[in-house]
Amino acid sequence: MIENPFNAATYSDQRDIELISLALNGNRNSLEELIGRHQLYVYNVAAKMTKCIEDAQDITQEVLVKIVTNLAKYDSSKGKFRTWLYRITFNHFLNLKKQPYEKLIVSFDVFFDAIDKSAVIDISDSEEIEAEIEESRISCMAGMLMCLNREQRLTYIIGEIFEIDHTIASEIFEISPENFRQKLSRARKDLHQWMNNRCGLVNKENPCRCPKKNKELTERTAEDTSLLADELYARLYRDHPFKIQQSANAIIESIINNSRLNELFNLNN
Repeated sequence: MIENPFNAATYSDQRDIELISLALNGNRNSLEELIGRHQLYVYNVAAKMTKCIEDAQDITQEVLVKIVTNLAKYDSSKGKFRTWLYRITFNHFLNLKKQPYEKLIVSFDVFFDAIDKSAVIDISDSEEIEAEIEESRISCMAGMLMCLNREQRLTYIIGEIFEIDHTIASEIFEISPENFRQKLSRARKDLHQWMNNRCGLVNKENPCRCPKKNKELTERTAEDTSLLADELYARLYRDHPFKIQQSANAIIESIINNSRLNELFNLNN
């Protein structure tokens, strides 16, 4: 089972320290385990930030190489390893060059205008309907996330979808927990306002606005309409599958077998 590094109650910081010590002394297996403890969370945040699997894979590798090559600079007396790691990771995300999708979708107005112009598809097969509903929902909701600016998007992803402990978030972003909560509240408000006004998944009075629309989807609303609005919207995003990266082992192998890193760590088996 993968430990959630965003959960203060269950994550073992001590294990990170043990692995770092062993890795810096050339233990290949420890370095591989250390990377593996964080890789899927780095990847999943990257995937939601970019809306592109290939870009997320490339960004994940870039971040992990940056982390590993600077591992000797980590000072445990100044804070937890995961704080150091995700501070580097999130700064990397925020400072990326503008991604292709960000150039196309510059606002909620532009996004929903494109949705409105998409064709309505009539599907009769029940299995195809269910698959289409799920594909449409994930694609549309991922697109709505891209309408937020980068800081809001990252705040919403880790605060609402991954439910990061606010103390950990404040340490990573070097702000107070209250400041983080305020930023999360603003991101929620911007996203949820548009979802309520335009999205048929949360308000049955709205027409379906997902790409590849079909009549069935317009009648679908959230599973439990008795939930408070914020929790209702958050559940829709949390229900998205946690992506188990197919190329995870390949990326780890690529990093572990990198000639520069082997020279840096003098890795052994």
